[in-house]
Amino acid sequence: MFETLRSFFTFGRFSSSDYWERRYRRGGTSGSGSEGALASYKAEFINRFAREHGIGSTIEFGCGDGRQAALFELGDYTGADVSEKALELCRAKLGDRPGWRFLPADGPLGDPRDLALSLDVIYHLTEDAVFEAYMARLFDHASGHVLIYASDHDARTVSRHVRHRSHSRWVAENRPGWRVEAQHENPLAGRGKERSFAFFTHYAHAQE
Repeated sequence: MFETLRSFFTFGRFSSSDYWERRYRRGGTSGSGSEGALASYKAEFINRFAREHGIGSTIEFGCGDGRQAALFELGDYTGADVSEKALELCRAKLGDRPGWRFLPADGPLGDPRDLALSLDVIYHLTEDAVFEAYMARLFDHASGHVLIYASDHDARTVSRHVRHRSHSRWVAENRPGWRVEAQHENPLAGRGKERSFAFFTHYAHAQE
């Protein structure tokens, strides 16, 4: 399963992990969702969620270049990513924060955390095997809560690196111990600059 997180170009097929590694090495960023009003909204939501639910430890799958994570007020945080360049950027920017670490997403990540985060990642997992492996890792590393910020329907787009996924259906079919606790309307929903089609879904473990 770990190997599917690092797919490669084979017979001309698109590789999501290769796309992001090349993007970061060419000086690209995690995208507009990790800056400005959208980044502020997500950070405020997550920081409030962590306080209200007594979150002691957090793991984020797809931490990117760390611009979004820089706004988090979290004591114990693990950022995981498939891009080595992204991890280098995060360590340089945030590696000195006590209790913070940045690790390869396909390597050992330790015990489950109170909260697992997925922000603007799922609709970039264009390959089925990569999506399946990512979702399994995300939920297997959460003990109580999962927050996903993404769309939640199945649809292909004209962009090679965007494919919408119904994560709620995957959870219902593959993780019966988890339930949708709430879906939160995005106040910045829509098209255009500093707007997004993504929104927060909170999954809670049945024991919660």
